[in-house]
Amino acid sequence: MEIFFTILIMTLVVSLSGVVTRVMPFQIPLPLMQIAIGALLAWPTFGLHVEFDPELFLVLFIPPLLFADGWKTPTREFIEHGREILGLALALVLVTVVGIGFLIYWIVPGIPLIPAFALAAVLSPTDAVALSGIVGEGRIPKKIMGILQGEALMNDASGLVSLKFAVAVAMGTMVFTVGGATMEFLKVAIGGILAGFVVSWSYGRSMRFLSRWGGDEPATQIVLLFLLPFASYLIAEHIGVSGILAAVAAGMTITRSGVMRTAPLAMRLRANSTWAMLEFVFNGMVFLLLGLQLPDILESSLVAAEADPNVETWMLFTDIILIYAALMLVRFGWLWTMRKLSQRFLKKKPMEFGSWTTRELLISSVAGVRGAITLAGVLSIPLLLPSGDAFPARYELIFLAAGVILFSLFVGVIALPILLRHIESTDNVQQRKEERLARAATADVAIVAIQKMEERLAADTTENIDNQLLTEVSSRVIGNLRRRVDGRNDVETSMLEEQLERRFRLAALRSERGELYHLRATRQISNETLQKLLHDLDLLEALLIEDA
Repeated sequence: MEIFFTILIMTLVVSLSGVVTRVMPFQIPLPLMQIAIGALLAWPTFGLHVEFDPELFLVLFIPPLLFADGWKTPTREFIEHGREILGLALALVLVTVVGIGFLIYWIVPGIPLIPAFALAAVLSPTDAVALSGIVGEGRIPKKIMGILQGEALMNDASGLVSLKFAVAVAMGTMVFTVGGATMEFLKVAIGGILAGFVVSWSYGRSMRFLSRWGGDEPATQIVLLFLLPFASYLIAEHIGVSGILAAVAAGMTITRSGVMRTAPLAMRLRANSTWAMLEFVFNGMVFLLLGLQLPDILESSLVAAEADPNVETWMLFTDIILIYAALMLVRFGWLWTMRKLSQRFLKKKPMEFGSWTTRELLISSVAGVRGAITLAGVLSIPLLLPSGDAFPARYELIFLAAGVILFSLFVGVIALPILLRHIESTDNVQQRKEERLARAATADVAIVAIQKMEERLAADTTENIDNQLLTEVSSRVIGNLRRRVDGRNDVETSMLEEQLERRFRLAALRSERGELYHLRATRQISNETLQKLLHDLDLLEALLIEDA
């Protein structure tokens, strides 16, 4: 029962943390709030202690988080900026693991070389979700954010695969050579991607079969969708390839395979809301667990530092600042180098970095905050070696990783608003234009389809539909569609008209909802009728609010 109550308390805290953040008199990013609440709950006064198996932690949190990242990855930006993303997610990760690994080995006497590489590997992934929690959605220009999101997705995988190699060498289950590591990386990477693709494709085929055999059952399909990242991860790990990349590939495949496009409307609506909730809970749980572990991590690290004559307590905090500063210098230096190389050697087809200002390079450097994946990765490091001895410097690794996460969030909170000041983004205007173009184009196609259906129904004697009624209904629908086409030319007038219409419709929907409750209170309609009509109104209102 103790585990059950602990899970309930953690879920409650995660759900309330968002409310607490919004009512605070000053702005605190949600990840920092969740860490602070976790540390407060773990304080001896409250005494909420959570012990968990690192391997279980890895399997429980990482697959769904990476799957969700893959699902949400903007395809167009990912393809357009493929060179930039791969440069950051693969080459920069390699430079970070090697360079920062040697730095950690040099400045922290108690950490051997291989565990130092493990720490550098786990510090290489960036966190776009934590970044959004700091600056808010849409605050960073889209040209930068698109690259940061793609990088966060790919370097999660490359960083954690590098961590796996380092841990395997430390555990004595793998002998490191450059050639061997390269071949092993290619094997597990390509194999993991293929495994994720196959599992996701199999899920799509199974859903089509189930729909034909047993009808559309949204609850069953959503539960199977929830199990998909775990299935991808576990199957890939079982056959000896990367479960991390399998989860990413499954997420990217599911949204581009046509499965969601052909899924029933109810399933699509529920799947999006369900995954948004799960992602919020899982991310929150990871940061809350960081807070819950902080007192123990701090105490154990300080005890270890006092027991080691080569280490002083204050040096641990200095090491955090030095490691973070080195990460930022490596990141900024890489971006600056890519800009120079693009300007000099890629003049015909330059990289996006080639046109970035120094200020934008700084924004991209500071925006590389560390978050949930870094914490999940470092907490997944085994407690013991196969010999039964403790994993070398595990508490120091966790302490330094947690410190870098916190420090990167604090620096982001302070520096990013300053760097983003006076930067005006035209992303919303461009998106509005694209939406209007798409709506007008689809309206043109819809009008043709309605006209063809009208002709077919008029010629069909079995339907027995009055021609006047047929013309009246089709004309009304076509009239609404033509307004979309006409709005393509006068954007400002059309936007004002849409805003007014939306306000009128929302007012009407809310008054309808109030009247429904009144009818139920006076027993003129049943509760079943109330719920059905409320569901219809909720869908309409959600659509209007989403378009706002």
